[in-house]
Amino acid sequence: MIQREFTVEDYIVMLRRRWPIILGLALVGGGLGYGVTRFLPKRFTSQTLVLVAQPTVPGDYVKPVVSEDTNQRLASMQQEILSRTRLEPLIQQFGLFGGEVNQASMEDLVERLRRTVTVTPIQPMAQTRSQGLPGFTISVTFEDPHLAQQICSTVTSMFMEENLRLRQQQAEQTTQFIAKQLDDAKTKLDGEDAKLAAFKRRYLGSLPEEEQANLNLLTGFTSQLDAVTQELSRVQQDKSFAESILAQQVSAWQATQNGQNPETFEKELSALQAQLTELKSKYTDDHPDVIRIKNDIDTLKRKMADAEEQKKNVPETVTKEPVEPAQIQAFRAQIRQYGQLIQQKSAQQEELQRQIKLYQERVQSSPSIEQEYKELTRGYQTALEFYNDLLKKRDQSAMATDLERRQEGEQFQVLDPANLPAAPSFPKKSVFTLSGLGGGLALGLALAFLLELQDTSLRNGKQAEALLQLPVLASIPEIAKLGSKKTTGVLLGRT
Repeated sequence: MIQREFTVEDYIVMLRRRWPIILGLALVGGGLGYGVTRFLPKRFTSQTLVLVAQPTVPGDYVKPVVSEDTNQRLASMQQEILSRTRLEPLIQQFGLFGGEVNQASMEDLVERLRRTVTVTPIQPMAQTRSQGLPGFTISVTFEDPHLAQQICSTVTSMFMEENLRLRQQQAEQTTQFIAKQLDDAKTKLDGEDAKLAAFKRRYLGSLPEEEQANLNLLTGFTSQLDAVTQELSRVQQDKSFAESILAQQVSAWQATQNGQNPETFEKELSALQAQLTELKSKYTDDHPDVIRIKNDIDTLKRKMADAEEQKKNVPETVTKEPVEPAQIQAFRAQIRQYGQLIQQKSAQQEELQRQIKLYQERVQSSPSIEQEYKELTRGYQTALEFYNDLLKKRDQSAMATDLERRQEGEQFQVLDPANLPAAPSFPKKSVFTLSGLGGGLALGLALAFLLELQDTSLRNGKQAEALLQLPVLASIPEIAKLGSKKTTGVLLGRT
């Protein structure tokens, strides 16, 4: 083969020259591919289409508690269904693999059956991607088409039952968990409520919401205390005045009862003593006037003594208690009323002072009590909100669980049941025939190329120029048979 650059025309000439080999190998390869399909063991594929149906009740009314993605749930169900515990009864039910059950271990048989089952999720379109997985297909490939259909139907039923069981189980577990949390939250709320109630009983009247009322009551009690104090002072003054008048009235009345006014004796004695003092300043004791005044004083003193003695010697049986005049009795009654009123006002004053002290203490302790009350209220409010939130979630979870029990939640629906395959899925005659044809064609092209590489003959002027490095001066056409257009040139060159 001359080392030069080939053109399309050169390749076309090669193909024309070697086409019998290329075509022959292509036909042989296609025949071999078709023949292989006659001897390979046939396998049939049964397929079913399962759609993920949305709940019959919209999520705005009953919010589902199973939030696991359908792809994840499908993957977990696939692991569960294709496990040994689920596939071993299936092998025994349909008597799969014939007499091989006694020859091979069950693990190998389960693995062989597992390889025959294929679960393929259907990817959602872009505009419906937010709705989740629309569905999936289940394919079972087996030697017997009827067994493939039966296994596909059974596996599909297992997926549907497992989906219902898992959703119901998750819903019930969620409801039980929320109910347990709700009980704990209620216990905590009761504890906070008891603390708040005990705090209110302890500081009754000093709570923050009662601060303004306490200030108003304190102002009112202060005004009442001022009024009571003024009234008490006035009553005490009235009583003192009445007592002084009563004392004068009693003294005057007692004097009239003895027949002589004690005040007259006293005044007369005072006058005589004053005269005696004046006379002594002028005269001696022997002066007649001095002696006379002394005698008068002695006489008056004897009268006063006789009057007292006479009053004492009066027999008690004969003595009769004199009745006080009505005016004195009225004064005494008025004084008793004043005393009672003073006692009443004093007690009222003490009570007001006690109330004022109590409310002053409440107002003064209000800031510290308010801080503690806020902490208790904050804890109670947090526990209450948490309890109400759990109560709402528990109700929603209970409705969602009831929805799952009624099988009205998200379900798997069979759109296309498992079909009975009419033609084997392996081997495909068209695929094998085309593959053999393509392989033979490639082999023919490779063989033709190798033959061209080993061919050293010169077939045209271009090959001569490439070999001799000289231009062609003339070419002699080949004398061919009559009617033939093929010519062969004899090349001449100049050295």
